[in-house]
Amino acid sequence: MATAENPKLEGWAVFAYRDFTVYEFALFLIEVALEMMSVAVGWQVYEITHRPLDLGLVGLAQFLPGIVLFLASGHAADRFDRRRLLMSCYGGFALCAALLLTIAWRGSQSANASIYAIYAVLVLLGTVRSFAGPATRVMLPQLVPEEHFPSAVAWNASVFQGATILGPMAGGLIYTISHGPSMVYLTAMLMASAALLSTLWMKLRTKAPAQEAANLTTVLAGFRYVWRKKLLLGLISLDMFAVLLGGAVALLPVYAREILRTGPWGLGLLRSAPGVGAVAMAIVLAHRPLQRRAGPTMLWCVAGFGVCTIIFGISRSLVLSLIALALIGATDMVSIVIRGTLIQLGTPDEMRGRVNAVDMLFIGVSNELGQFESGLTAQWFGTVPAVVLGGIGTLVVIAIWAWQFPELRNADRLSDGN
Repeated sequence: MATAENPKLEGWAVFAYRDFTVYEFALFLIEVALEMMSVAVGWQVYEITHRPLDLGLVGLAQFLPGIVLFLASGHAADRFDRRRLLMSCYGGFALCAALLLTIAWRGSQSANASIYAIYAVLVLLGTVRSFAGPATRVMLPQLVPEEHFPSAVAWNASVFQGATILGPMAGGLIYTISHGPSMVYLTAMLMASAALLSTLWMKLRTKAPAQEAANLTTVLAGFRYVWRKKLLLGLISLDMFAVLLGGAVALLPVYAREILRTGPWGLGLLRSAPGVGAVAMAIVLAHRPLQRRAGPTMLWCVAGFGVCTIIFGISRSLVLSLIALALIGATDMVSIVIRGTLIQLGTPDEMRGRVNAVDMLFIGVSNELGQFESGLTAQWFGTVPAVVLGGIGTLVVIAIWAWQFPELRNADRLSDGN
C-alpha cells in the first residue's frame, strides 16, 4: 500500500492500512475500559478501608498472575492464532467488568466482604492481562511494513495514552454522577464487548504460527535471547527499576482525597494528566521520529521522569501536580517508543511472543508491583516521603545503568536493534 506523498501527511500513513486502524480502535476501547475500572476500583477500595496499603494490594493482585504465567503467555502468543487469542482476552476483560458490577450491586450489604471479592476479580484480571499483553504487542509488526513501524509504535502509544486520558476522566465523572462504581463497570463491560466484536474484522497477513513443542527450552528462549542482547536487557531492566521506584499512580487516591482535597473528579484528572503529556509527545514522535542518539535520549528522559516525580511528591497545588504528571507522561513516552521499536525490530517474528512476555513481566514488576511498593512505603513512611524517595531512587538507577550498560549509553539509530 502506498504511503502518503505529502510530507506533512507522512506521519498519518500507517492509518492507510485498514487492519492497523481496526487494531487501534479495539485497543482504544479496551484501554479506556480498563482505565475506567482502575479509577472505580481505587476509589471504591480506599473509600471502604482508608488504608494506602490496600491500594498497593490492588496492584499486587494484578501482578501475581503475570509473574506465574508470563512464560506460558509468551509461548501461547508464538504458538497459537494471535487474533483469536486476543479476542479471548477481550472477552475475559468484559467478564471481569461484569463481575465487578455484580460485586458493586451487592456490596452495600457487606462492604468489607466485598474487598476480598474485588481482589479475587483483580487476580482474574491480571491473568487475562498476562495473555493479552504479548498477544497485543506481537501483532503490531504484522500490520504495517517495517519502514512505517517507528511511526506505528508512536501512534500505538498515542492511542494507548489517549485512552489513559479519557478513561480516568470518564471513570471519575461517571462515578461522581452515579454516586458509585456500578455504572462505571457497566460501561467498561460494554466497551470491552465492542472491542471483541471489532477484532473480528481484522485479518493478519502472516505465516502460520510456529508449532514448536512446549518444553522448558522453547519456553525459556525469550529469557535467553534478552540476556544475550545486552541492549535489550538494559532497555527492559532500566524501565522496570525506574518506574518501580518512581511510580506514584497507586497513591493518587490518597493525594486526591487527603493532600489536594478533591473528589473522584480530581482523581480522574490526576490519572489523566500523564496521558495528556504522553499523547502530546507521541504525536510529535509520530511526525518527527527519532533519528539519532536514541540511547542517551532515553537516559535523559528517564532522569526527567524521576525529577518530575519528586516535584509531584512535594506539590500541594492541583495545577502544579497536573503539570508534573503531564511531564512524567511525556518523558516516559520517549522511553516507550525507543524501547518498543528496538524490541520489536530487533526480535525475529517467531520469538516476539516470548521476548515480549519477558518485557511484559518487567513492565508488570514496574507497574503492578510498583503499586504495592508505593502502598507499602507510604504505609511505613507516609505518602509524600514515599513518592519523593521513589523519584530519588529513579535518578540513582539512571546513573548505575548508564555506567553498567554501555550498549544502551551508545545506542544511536532505532533501526540498529538487530
